[in-house]
Amino acid sequence: MQTTFRFSFGPWNIHEGADPFGPPVRDSMSFAQKLKLFKPLGFDGVQFHDDDAVPDLNDLDSTALAKKAKEVKSMLDGEGLVAEFVAPRLWEDPRTIDGGYTANDPACRTYAIERSLRAIDIAHALDTKLIVLWLAREGTYVRESKDSKRSTEYLVEAINRMLAHDSSIRIAIEPKPNEPVDQAYIPTTGHAIALGHLCSDPARVGVNIESAHAILAGLDPSDEMGFALAHKKLFSVHLNDQNGIKFDADRSFGSIDLRRAFNQVRILDRHAYGSSGEFVGLDIKAMRTQKFDVSTKHLSNSRTVFLNLLEVSRGLDQKAIDALIAARDYEELDLLIINALMGK
Repeated sequence: MQTTFRFSFGPWNIHEGADPFGPPVRDSMSFAQKLKLFKPLGFDGVQFHDDDAVPDLNDLDSTALAKKAKEVKSMLDGEGLVAEFVAPRLWEDPRTIDGGYTANDPACRTYAIERSLRAIDIAHALDTKLIVLWLAREGTYVRESKDSKRSTEYLVEAINRMLAHDSSIRIAIEPKPNEPVDQAYIPTTGHAIALGHLCSDPARVGVNIESAHAILAGLDPSDEMGFALAHKKLFSVHLNDQNGIKFDADRSFGSIDLRRAFNQVRILDRHAYGSSGEFVGLDIKAMRTQKFDVSTKHLSNSRTVFLNLLEVSRGLDQKAIDALIAARDYEELDLLIINALMGK
């Protein structure tokens, strides 16, 4: 039976167009305004950083934290939406500039873990069991500044604390090879899956694969997804596109390499991703110069590209493909796929 896909994105994907080299170019939009856009754009799930749901959460006690999170849950219910995941935002605090879980200062490591446990409490109030860990600063600029073996053990310690805090949660590690640090400790899907096997409950530790992060590592996103699917570890995806390995561009899905996008759609569909409730998540930025009134087209366009490529994939003559593979006529197979993508 073919999967019916559900889509999600995060409120940070509707932004003011600021970048490190200039001011905002669009007006800001409140969280409540953003929520009203999800359903009309064709999305059912909302991705959250912990402070997307509960701003200034470091200043709140547990009672106030739960109250604020429940208010957001009511807002989601009112719009017919669900939370896909919550991710602790560790990389913007002064205590995490040298890493959170792998910081050299034990007080900073303690902060990172405690912040993560509060993110789990927010997830519980939002009725989601998925925690995403983007290990943004868990790496080095200077290798001699940290011990990679000990840092791996620190990561395991942190994840184990999270798993023990709530026996129902699952943790999806989002690997990335660089940026903001030069060298990340968990750069690829294989590293993330291996890290999970060191943890106290490996069945609850998987991956969230972002297309651009795989490309930055010099890898093909569809192969990374297939590897995770074989391990039953693909808990979520962040689809986007990437023009080379310069920096994390978060371009609209399929806008740079349509065939690369096609193979991501195909691997997900052929192996029933989504049949257990997983979302097709996006993590994409609008072009910086896009005007306010058209500043959500990157979201609707990416969803449309996914669905169009899904139609192409499902419309392929699999018997013809199998025959070409058996005949080792890969040039003809290549042309078959190219023609399909060109609508011929």
